Amino acid sequence: MSPTDEPLGEALPEASAPKDASVVTRGWLVPAIIGSALLMQTLNATVITNALPAMARAFDVEPLRLNTAITVYMLSAAIFLPLSGWLADRFGARRVFMCSIVLYAAGSAACGFAGDLWQLILFRFLQGAAGATLMPVGRLVLLRTTPKRELVGAMSVVTMPALLGPVMGPVIGGAIVTFADWRWIFFMNLPIAVIGLILVWRHVPEVREQGPSPVDLPGIVLTGLGLAALIFGFENLGREALGPWAVAGLFALGLASLGLYAWHAGRTPHAVIQLGIFRKPTFTASVIGGGFMRVAMGANPFLLAMLLQVAFGMSAFAAGLMTFISAVGALVMKTTAPPILRRFGFRTVLLVNAVIVGLSFVAYALFRPDWPHWAIMAVLGVGGFFRSLQFTALNGLAYADVESDEMSRAATTASMVQQLVQSIGIGLSASLLHLLMVTAGATRLTVETVAPAFVIVGLVTMISMFWFARLPTDAGDEMNGRRVA
Repeated sequence: MSPTDEPLGEALPEASAPKDASVVTRGWLVPAIIGSALLMQTLNATVITNALPAMARAFDVEPLRLNTAITVYMLSAAIFLPLSGWLADRFGARRVFMCSIVLYAAGSAACGFAGDLWQLILFRFLQGAAGATLMPVGRLVLLRTTPKRELVGAMSVVTMPALLGPVMGPVIGGAIVTFADWRWIFFMNLPIAVIGLILVWRHVPEVREQGPSPVDLPGIVLTGLGLAALIFGFENLGREALGPWAVAGLFALGLASLGLYAWHAGRTPHAVIQLGIFRKPTFTASVIGGGFMRVAMGANPFLLAMLLQVAFGMSAFAAGLMTFISAVGALVMKTTAPPILRRFGFRTVLLVNAVIVGLSFVAYALFRPDWPHWAIMAVLGVGGFFRSLQFTALNGLAYADVESDEMSRAATTASMVQQLVQSIGIGLSASLLHLLMVTAGATRLTVETVAPAFVIVGLVTMISMFWFARLPTDAGDEMNGRRVA
């Protein structure tokens, strides 16, 4: 469905309306505002990577120790993520979203003024706690203020930062480190936060659940501990910071915690995550099946950086400029995804596009230093287009059969799984490169050791087709205009 096909500003259909029926949509303004606020988070997460060597020199530490600043952010987000849905229901999604923006900006400013590594780690923990609520609560506001038949188009707008952040990050990070001070990586969040805060306060409606359930503290502790342990375990795969037994212990702790939570959820009516939501085929296909696609997305920026910067010898700034072309493909897709989904339906698009996306990753394995830059950029642009189409379809399909009173838990659950699988992608890419180097008997990364990793990642994405094939042919038709509610 294109934006001009149906008038905007209608109230939610009765089947999916929130309990406060006066909440109405605000066209594309609300998704654009939420997406702009999320840009602050997704951009900062990738910009910091290019600045690690400069930050290490400033703190007089080894560059590898700065990896802790990235890991602690993910751990903090994992701990506080399960609490986001309950906070939105209890205090109002807009209020929590605004508080998250303020706290994230405060954490960013504190990171910019950090005088040593431990101060930076402490303030990154604060950033992670605020960032844990930004994505699920922002998505919850969108879900409760948008009719289902307009949700695909709205998701196209709000998910743009998730696609642009990792692509723009290397360019901006390389420019800041090259031409300015690394502290501006954090200070640049402040004007974005101020503008976002004003726009959210003026234009985003307040939505909350009437009579929210009591807080599930045992569930929050178990899910937070389980998610944090698994993420930390995957972060240390292929690295020497922790021994193999310590990594195995983290995996055991994470799986045991989540197993205890599954037992707890079956006996707790107000569990923070209702596992029964996975009985919905559309939600399961999007979150579990789509997880294999997100594993590849977690691995792709790291693998491309290793290929272009280490194997090809390009500078961080030049490599960032080259990969920026995939953002152009994503932008073009945003105008074409709704009519494509309306024409072919979610099931067909997800199945066919899974093959195309997988092959696009495999094509990256063919890159060689003597390739003309325009040819590499063309392949990256096509890949960005079809990946963006796949994520737009996945994000819309997840909530096709979710009722209004399930939205907060559904958004929290989806965000938790996405956080986990992205960390799996990072750990998988590092482990693959280490294994490929050992197998080839190489002592440094070369084109021949990096290229096979793209083939493996491309094949991993196609595993998602098992879930997509089981969807009914009319899955999610209400959302893409093929079936009017």
